[in-house]
Amino acid sequence: MKLYFSSKQIPQLRDLSLTERLAAMQLAQNKLVGPEKLLLNVLKMLVVIPVFTFIIQTSTNWMAIVWALLVTLLYPAVVKPVQYTLCAKYIPQSQSHSQGR
Repeated sequence: MKLYFSSKQIPQLRDLSLTERLAAMQLAQNKLVGPEKLLLNVLKMLVVIPVFTFIIQTSTNWMAIVWALLVTLLYPAVVKPVQYTLCAKYIPQSQSHSQGR
């Protein structure tokens, strides 16, 4: 399985504009099946829960806010590649031709 770090790396979306890529990704995300949605949501929670844990700890340790910010930066670095990879198989091969090209 190939990881895509940008929607532009997905072969079916390579020649589309940003708005067209976002629309295609939204349609593909709506087609995800239950286990794929569950995996994506669990992954999101694994990134979000530590952020709130660090925020709670800021009352006793001010450095926890720095860790919360660093973990927040992990969200797009971890979740988006998995999301793009899961959605890529639901984007039709002729996606670039059906958008008026």
